[in-house]
Amino acid sequence: MLMMMQAAPAQPSGMAALVFNTIPVLLIVVIMWFLLFRPQQQRIKQHQADVASLKKGDDVVTGGGIRGRVTKVADDEAEIEIAQGVKVRVVKSTISQVIRPNARPAND
Repeated sequence: MLMMMQAAPAQPSGMAALVFNTIPVLLIVVIMWFLLFRPQQQRIKQHQADVASLKKGDDVVTGGGIRGRVTKVADDEAEIEIAQGVKVRVVKSTISQVIRPNARPAND
């Protein structure tokens, strides 16, 4: 029994224990930041820039899945032609994707 007590490693106490227990948690938070939150923020910024630079002739997809071509742009809304002679006005914030006519496909 005495031998088992002598062979047991010493446990850190006080401030050392707090530091050693906090480091893994901080490491997990930093990894999640770079893998999850930062890319999402970049996608949001790119989407906002695309919607802000919306111009006549761009193909767009709305949040409801309607695809059309922009015919007129105002401050907070856009007019989209979804079929020959059929135009609808949508709020810019409902545009989920802007498809540029000169954009290359992703698989090329």
